Amino acid sequence: EEYLVTYQPERAVFRRTDDGISTQLDIAVSTEDDVEVRRLAVTNLSDRHRELEITSYAEIALVSIADDLAHPAFGKLFVETEYLAESSALLCGRRPRSREEAGAWAVHVLSVEGRMQGPVEWETDRLRFLGRGRGPADPVALDGRALSGTVGAVLDPIVSLRQRIRLAPGGFVRLSFATGMASSREGAMAIAHKYHDPSAAARTFALAYTQAQSTLRHMGIT
Repeated sequence: EEYLVTYQPERAVFRRTDDGISTQLDIAVSTEDDVEVRRLAVTNLSDRHRELEITSYAEIALVSIADDLAHPAFGKLFVETEYLAESSALLCGRRPRSREEAGAWAVHVLSVEGRMQGPVEWETDRLRFLGRGRGPADPVALDGRALSGTVGAVLDPIVSLRQRIRLAPGGFVRLSFATGMASSREGAMAIAHKYHDPSAAARTFALAYTQAQSTLRHMGIT
């Protein structure tokens, strides 16, 4: 019913209204860590209670773009996934193929401002999420079934987190999905712990704004 995209110096903003539900998705990159934050504000504009499932999805490679294009299936064989319940986060680590190869870890973490309805669900197996013969536009994971909670040495790794929310008429909740990179498991766990706190998302947007304004002044751009 409404769709508006605004690009600002420090963030991208996507506003939508669908069936009495208003959403605003803000996206910014942290000035402190190798992390991107996507903060989703959901408002119930209708006159009835609404129960929604918010689900994230990203495909993980953990290699250079050139290597991923050359051997996408082979590269993903070296990725293992795990779930950190205390941080509502998924970790993806790439097993080094030699002693000289640097470690690579990805982290995907959820934080919620407001009342949650049920536990966090997760998935790291692309086939289980999409289903046979289906794609990201119509995945089997959105057919009303729970995410499987699969982790480990999956053949085709993804990160997906899901949180159910319940909104009274006029109700509001805000969720943030942070996705980042680290060179070690300890570094990835530190990012997960930090960005599981909703204040970390707010800090990301505040610092991104400050840096953008500073850059504009330095370049003499009004």
